[in-house]
Amino acid sequence: MHPVLLTGPRLTIREFHHVPRDIDALHAIFGDPETARFLPFEPRDREDCADQVALYLEEAENHPRTVYRLAVTLTEEGEDAVPLGNAVLGVEGVESQRAAFIGYALRRDAWGRGYATEIARLLCDFGFGTLDLHRLAARLDPQNLASARVLRKLGFQLEGRLRHDLHLRGAWHDALQYSLLADEWPTGG
Repeated sequence: MHPVLLTGPRLTIREFHHVPRDIDALHAIFGDPETARFLPFEPRDREDCADQVALYLEEAENHPRTVYRLAVTLTEEGEDAVPLGNAVLGVEGVESQRAAFIGYALRRDAWGRGYATEIARLLCDFGFGTLDLHRLAARLDPQNLASARVLRKLGFQLEGRLRHDLHLRGAWHDALQYSLLADEWPTGG
């Protein structure tokens, strides 16, 4: 595995570690019903989060690597920092298409500080720079107005509404699809 380490002005995006600190941090995000309301799955218990971290580490060993599920920490807290969020970049389809999706989620106490914008910017730099991708996409719940603002701020364009894209909690949910192309991304963000 070639570990990913992305550093921004305030945040560091790194590989998850299968240790209680990182598992508890992921559970603080995925287990919180308020945070999970915009995620494409039901809130998860701690055991599920431990399994997720194990899966993330397994996926990181794949060659070629197609999924990057990463921990987000405060840079100033150093390498032992407790994650306050997670970030994902997943390469889609055939390699020649050079396309991927991005996503991010933060603990509720980290909302409203501009962290999601920094995470998305780091993922764009990584995708368009390091991975030489041509296109990044993001899907979100139409009610997730904060995430829509983040994407628009970075230049993502709304492609459309996907009707009944996800069946969850006994109902169908629509999604909004955004995308950004490499030639629309200023190098270095």
